Amino acid sequence: MADRSRSKASVARFGFTDDRAEEQLRAVGLWSETGPADSAENVLHALSRAPDADLAVHGLDRLREVDEASWPELGGALRENSFLRGRLLAVLGTSSALADFLVGAPGQWRRLTSRKVTVEEKYTEELVSAVDGLTGNEAEQALRAGYRGLLLEIAAADLGHLVDPELDTPTYTEITHRLTALAEAALRAGLVVAESETNGPERAKLAVIAMGKCGGRELNYVSDVDVVFVGDGDIQVATRIASKMMGIVGKACFEVDAALRPEGKAGALVRTLEGHDGYYKKWARTWEFQALLKARAVAGDAELGRQYCELVAPMVWAAAERENFVADVQRMRRRVEGHVPSELAERELKLGRGGLRDVEFAVQLLQLVHGRVDPDLRSSSTMEALAALGESGYVGRADAAELEGSYEFLRTIEHRLQLRRLLRTHLFPDTSETTELRWLARASGIRPSRGRSEAEALVAEFKRHGQRIRRLHEKLFYRPLLESVARVPTGALRLTTKEAASRLNALGYAAPDGALQHIKALTSGMSRRASIQQTLLPVLLDLLADTPDPDGGLLAYRKVSEALAETPWYLRVLRDEGAVVERLAFLLGTSKLVPDLLVRAPEVLQLLGAPDRLAGRSPREVATSLRAAVRRQPGLNAAVTTARSLRRHELLRVASADLLGLMDVLDVCEALSSVWAAVLQSTLAAATRKRVAELGAEPAVIAVIGMGRLGGSELGYGSDADVLFVCEPVEGASDAEAVKFASSVAETVRKVLGAPSSDPALEVDANLRPEGRNGPLVRTLESYRAYYARWAEVWEAQALLRARFVAGDAELGERFIAAIDPIRYPEDGLDAARVREVRRIKARVDTERMPKGADKTTHTKLGRGGLADVEWTAQLAQLRYAHEFAGLRTTSTVEALRAMAHAELASEGDIEELVEAWLLATRVRNAGMLVRGKAVDQIPGSGRELAAVAMVFGYSADDDPGEFVDHYRRTTRRAHAVVERLFYDP
Repeated sequence: MADRSRSKASVARFGFTDDRAEEQLRAVGLWSETGPADSAENVLHALSRAPDADLAVHGLDRLREVDEASWPELGGALRENSFLRGRLLAVLGTSSALADFLVGAPGQWRRLTSRKVTVEEKYTEELVSAVDGLTGNEAEQALRAGYRGLLLEIAAADLGHLVDPELDTPTYTEITHRLTALAEAALRAGLVVAESETNGPERAKLAVIAMGKCGGRELNYVSDVDVVFVGDGDIQVATRIASKMMGIVGKACFEVDAALRPEGKAGALVRTLEGHDGYYKKWARTWEFQALLKARAVAGDAELGRQYCELVAPMVWAAAERENFVADVQRMRRRVEGHVPSELAERELKLGRGGLRDVEFAVQLLQLVHGRVDPDLRSSSTMEALAALGESGYVGRADAAELEGSYEFLRTIEHRLQLRRLLRTHLFPDTSETTELRWLARASGIRPSRGRSEAEALVAEFKRHGQRIRRLHEKLFYRPLLESVARVPTGALRLTTKEAASRLNALGYAAPDGALQHIKALTSGMSRRASIQQTLLPVLLDLLADTPDPDGGLLAYRKVSEALAETPWYLRVLRDEGAVVERLAFLLGTSKLVPDLLVRAPEVLQLLGAPDRLAGRSPREVATSLRAAVRRQPGLNAAVTTARSLRRHELLRVASADLLGLMDVLDVCEALSSVWAAVLQSTLAAATRKRVAELGAEPAVIAVIGMGRLGGSELGYGSDADVLFVCEPVEGASDAEAVKFASSVAETVRKVLGAPSSDPALEVDANLRPEGRNGPLVRTLESYRAYYARWAEVWEAQALLRARFVAGDAELGERFIAAIDPIRYPEDGLDAARVREVRRIKARVDTERMPKGADKTTHTKLGRGGLADVEWTAQLAQLRYAHEFAGLRTTSTVEALRAMAHAELASEGDIEELVEAWLLATRVRNAGMLVRGKAVDQIPGSGRELAAVAMVFGYSADDDPGEFVDHYRRTTRRAHAVVERLFYDP
């Protein structure tokens, strides 16, 4: 018993687990009573590397039993011929079906002894010779034997390196090409037999067109071969030949499937060229053209086959222009996926999510859309097409490489599963089938790693590749850009042709020649960048044509592209995220401010594809991030540069979200006000640190009080920052020292922020301070208190209604606000004289500040029912009634208006009229700045700028922008009527 246990242990160290293994090893002369037989170590070690050592030795024993006479020759060759040893044991340890073939055809193992293997070009010669002069069952048997013999050679070449690492490792492509060549040879041999069994074959011509994987030269070991037949002459004779050929090859080698022919199984098996032409032009559906992408003549009449391929090729490469083409292909993929039983979906290699069809559908869709004008993409091979898509920039290089690697992995797994029993299968083993998984892992070259067994490593790799394929499939297959490209006529995709100029003119470009120059500059050369631009521009031109200024948008796109030429992700984002292209086109064709900001804040471009990230950041988060970034800078200049950069980023982010309708006007104002306040906070802190470092002391604390729109969190894109500077001496310092120190800091803040810049101005305006420009820039808190108590006029109290702390020392800021509350919210409100004074000042402002020639009905600030009308109405109510109604004590115009309604100082209807007008005027003012690139208070009178402003408000390019102006006038006219009642009535 002990001796037997030791013997089993010895056998197990070579990877054998079957109880019969030792007996079989003895039978084939590889094991003795004491262990390995003489000179058998190399064979035993080779067996240990076979995917299934037990299966391999079982196959050897069967070969011995069936051909005892030849066994000494084979046994000796196994010991001496490493080439044979590696190939034969790899086959026997992988495929029980090929072992059956070797047992049933003694002597076929000799095919594996010579390094001079049969080349693809000889497959047809060998199979045709095998059936020469034979018919019926004899022909079928001869064809089957010849086919299996060549299949054995291919499998041995494919697997041999697993057992003997010194053997060549063929690529996936080499193996699929050999399998395809073998299938083609079988079709040709079958055709020879069929013609010999048919009367009058000379009366007909027949061409066999390979489809599917055979057409793409990427066949599996076991696969149906999809074909279409085209005939000439006597079609009945051609049909009999085709039918016989299908039967012969189907019995001997593989099923020949002609279901892809016109009308499918219900249609005629053989049609003439004219018949195919008529069908495809009139009746064919989208999926049929997708199938024809792989059409290739492989047997029969070569000239007829060539004519067929030339006939269908133009139809294939025009298919993308069919209505709903992209949607049809996407729908077909979902339908195929939906047919997979749910319990098998995770294991389905071919049809399931993350399976082979995901790769093939994505590649074919990209080919059909872009291949219309790019012949490099017109390959029937998935791998060749994928490589071309990556090389030409239609797919990112990394994405193409990942997709290629994962596709090869799944195809390798599929090949191994089919080799096991030469059965057509695409089902990955269940995770509970550990023995099957271990064999499959070893057959696929996967070894234990990171503490995982072979089976565990295989399952992990299978899941990883499936997830990668699905991710990339969804990225490429459902890319919105595809539908946009497909909608562009093929002629318009050829951007360098003369026809492009007329198309540009038809699209609404005012200067087609200039547009062509931009296109030429962007697409010239053979670089990958130029190739991607050639893909993007036809779509972009159409998208820009729907904007108010296509020419300006294209010029802006060129400037942005040239500025970001060395930014590695720029074109990749545009190519891979169709939503980004659509939104960018709208922004560039609508706004002059956005392109200027974009070249200096390109990172915002990446946010266009993610609306939540573009519009979802809270002002508090932005301000905190900006202050932290500036605080880390070493000096004042670096701090200001960083603050400007971050403000630019936020300005562009908010502007983009605003134009795209992702933020409402109050959120826009709050965001702009918050970032302005953060810039002030950061710059004040940096300037203070600089001044303290110079003096060696800090004689005062400083607070900045926001006024006007900054105080009300109602800033627009072109607004200045109205502020007051207040200081307070620290212990031991005099008021004079404090004011001097604080004035120096305040001047520094104004100077560094107001320095000329290509960004919208950062003007710090302190003109609302006591005594205006003639007064000191900075006062102490006590000085402010004394001034307002003694000298404050009603307009100053009105200005203080929007005062709020925004930067510097918070405690000082709070005390300043407390000190001014009695001034802006007078205890008994306003007496009649001061009310009249407010009304008089407004009338003077309306008269004197309205620009000469301005249209009062469309001036957003001072016009009828505009910002000033509404704001003065709310402020007068605050001055008169805030002492009584706490809700009026707010710096926000909209909140003050709502509080008026709540306090019953005005009807809900009147307040809604005022709020609507204020929001509309604020948004129009902002839109004007975005469209023109500079601050403007007047709605454009006509032309593209008016169309652009109207489009920001949701009007389409086909709408009359005058309708938008009418809407603005109606809204502000109603508001002005309310102002007349509320502001001027006693």
